[in-house]
Amino acid sequence: MFLKQLTVIACLSLFISKNATAQQKPLNLWYDKPAKVWEETLPLGNGKLGMTPDGGITREQIVLNDITLWSGGKQDANNYEAYKSLPKIRQLIMEGKNDEAQDLVNRDFVCKGPGSGGATWGKYQTLGNLQLDYEYPGIKAAKPEVYKRTLSLDRAVATTEFTLEGVKYKREYFCSFNNDVNVIRLTASQPGKLNCRISISRPEKATLATEGKDLLMFGQVDNGTDGKGMKYQSRVSTAVKGGALITEGNIIQVKNATEILVYVAAETNFKHADFEARIKNTLQQAKKTTYAVELAKHSAHFGKLFNRLKINLGEGEAAKLPTDVRLEHFYKDYQNDVSLAALFFQFSRYLSISSTRVGLLPPNLQGLWANQINTPWNGDYHLDVNVQMNHFGIEQANLSELNLPLAELVRSLTVPGAKTAKAYYNANGWIAHVITNVWGFTEPGESASWGAANAGSGWLCSNLWDHFAFSQDLNYLKSIYPVLKGSAEFYKSVLVKDPKTGWLVTSPSVSPENTFYLPNGKTASISMGPTIDNQIVRELFNHVITAARLLKTDAAFSASLQEKLKSIPPVGIISKDGRIQEWLEDYKETDPQHRHISHLYGVYPAGLITPVTTPALAEAAKKTLEVRGDDGPSWSIAYKQLFWARLLDGNRAFKLLREILKPTLRTDINYGAGGGVYPNMLSAGPPFQIDGNFGAAAGIAEMLIQSHDGFIELLPAIPDAWKAFGEIKGLKARGNFTVDMSWKAGKITHYRIASPKPKQVKLKINGILSTITSTKL
Repeated sequence: MFLKQLTVIACLSLFISKNATAQQKPLNLWYDKPAKVWEETLPLGNGKLGMTPDGGITREQIVLNDITLWSGGKQDANNYEAYKSLPKIRQLIMEGKNDEAQDLVNRDFVCKGPGSGGATWGKYQTLGNLQLDYEYPGIKAAKPEVYKRTLSLDRAVATTEFTLEGVKYKREYFCSFNNDVNVIRLTASQPGKLNCRISISRPEKATLATEGKDLLMFGQVDNGTDGKGMKYQSRVSTAVKGGALITEGNIIQVKNATEILVYVAAETNFKHADFEARIKNTLQQAKKTTYAVELAKHSAHFGKLFNRLKINLGEGEAAKLPTDVRLEHFYKDYQNDVSLAALFFQFSRYLSISSTRVGLLPPNLQGLWANQINTPWNGDYHLDVNVQMNHFGIEQANLSELNLPLAELVRSLTVPGAKTAKAYYNANGWIAHVITNVWGFTEPGESASWGAANAGSGWLCSNLWDHFAFSQDLNYLKSIYPVLKGSAEFYKSVLVKDPKTGWLVTSPSVSPENTFYLPNGKTASISMGPTIDNQIVRELFNHVITAARLLKTDAAFSASLQEKLKSIPPVGIISKDGRIQEWLEDYKETDPQHRHISHLYGVYPAGLITPVTTPALAEAAKKTLEVRGDDGPSWSIAYKQLFWARLLDGNRAFKLLREILKPTLRTDINYGAGGGVYPNMLSAGPPFQIDGNFGAAAGIAEMLIQSHDGFIELLPAIPDAWKAFGEIKGLKARGNFTVDMSWKAGKITHYRIASPKPKQVKLKINGILSTITSTKL
């Protein structure tokens, strides 16, 4: 048995080594002191379970997460009389009485009840806290001589190492991709030096118990109706070498051990009624596996995703510093740390792999790492950029299958979304507005100023289409076609004619989440035909037409969309001051530096406005961005980085990346200027919002490769900071192409375009556009 396990370890180590040959050096975040606050802890996850250890010397807090743990429950908050007010709302908007229309929307056209502010809506919540209290007999003050805390991105393992009076202590942590448990290994360089008390807790709705030598924590969260919401359980099991292990009350006590293994398993009844039995079985399987094999299998499974892409931008002297110190230096001295952008890009890929998996849920506003019961903004799914941004960079980062959990979430919205379409618009198809949760909420939000946006469902369909555009998977396209068609059916049936222009537009709607001045001096958000809606409708109709042609279906429906497209407003209208109008009317916005820039949806993600195909609109988009400014919450800064990359200004995009990488410890809820990252490189809104990580990484990818304009372009927006040298392997382009390239002095010196079958593709390198044939992947 032992020989068999050694063979397994050797084979897995060879697999990891073979797949990591292009990586220059290990990819690590590291620190020379314990985390003082949660925003300094190290995020670990396997797509279902998460944990964030703080590396404390005498007391260690490890926050635990399960991506399926949500309070709240299913509800029907539709106002089934809302459609009766629709003609009056539209009439008031056409008469220029948007403020009166907004009052009517607030009265009749929002969800019933408190909406996202209510207990039935629910929240993504922390699972709880694992606490380890360490004792060092004979040592009065536990002040380590050497201390290092590390997160290895390519192994998905965190470590804490320090020395106390000649004894080297080491802790290793990972959320296993093999046996679906959290694993913590504690070792000491001298026998009998480990003394530890292990406990588990949760701020609310938790019962603690022991079963044999295992700790149990279980409960049922609030569903907002009868209190009987989702059930959960977490079980802690321990194995030791040397010393003694006993349970005292609800605490595991370990004395004089040389090695301690702590396993944490957790489940909810979100998908499995037999969740308690599943936890027991998971722990049994994990404890049957030696630590070395468990670790090797974990890293190998993780590596199958992570090792698909390698990036090297060189290295400066600052790369030798602790990560928090690097962040403090980077803004002013970025030339001495060229590798930080590559590390941040790979950190985003690490977070994607760690926070979602096929068959479960997509990452929410905090991925899967929440340290509170009342998570900011409920930790839910916002549909006016945030959940979409979580997936912006997935395809280019060669993690295509991680888009599938979002596709399944969207699929689950079509049935409730059809009810909402009928209730509010008496329309065909389905709609989701601005916010949703795991319970299928599609109704408008509780306030007209933001909750009445029509863009949510169409925008989600753009993400779904991206997966096909990159993968060319016709089976996938066939599976999502009803979702795309249902969304197009909704927009087709609700479009109304603007009497001034004759264009077909949505009404009522808002441009997320902005407000404008009316001629009478009053303000409103409700309008008809905001620019983002017009762009989404155009993009969606064209995608459905293309899908129907590829699938050889729905010719009549495609023809009807083609006819509607003739009357959809242009991609953008240039206002008197040279910017792209945000609304159908040239209103003045109340906040010129508003965090949302929704009317540039046509620049990104849609690719309807480009310097090549629409140069005048591209210039107007630049003027729009100049007025908006470069500050904001991190997700907003990341979105601007993406826009500038698409507009082929690499230095401006890099400036935005520098803004994102400014260190902060702010945790207040921020809607304006701020942004930055925490010492652990998680994005700060503030507070923590993971979309800034994902959006900025997507921006880095867009600076290196673009494929939305009918051809693949290498280094379309490379900043001066990266021109000296670079190499990247495993980027993806639309059409299911895998791209490797190297460059010096801003010029491509080597490239390889590969695909499952060789085929022709247009390629632009060093300013020259030509047609090549890809090599076989």
